[in-house]
Amino acid sequence: MIIASLGGSVWLFVTGQAGTVDGLFLLLTALLIALCFLLYVMYMIGRAMEAQKQAAAPAAAKPGAAAAAAKRAPAPPAPAAQA
Repeated sequence: MIIASLGGSVWLFVTGQAGTVDGLFLLLTALLIALCFLLYVMYMIGRAMEAQKQAAAPAAAKPGAAAAAAKRAPAPPAPAAQA
């Protein structure tokens, strides 16, 4: 739809129809349609990138990884008792 709308806009300029009142409104309509679809595509790409980031984040930091690291850490030395 984006390419078709932009192509129609170019066609209106090439044929000289953009100079008429009807052609001007048709040109504005075609450009508005191209803009709407472009914004929608950008929004969908942004959502897909966010979904990939969220899917990759739990794989990098698994919930059990912190507990396993805590179990492997050596215990701190006990304080010396004073008599």
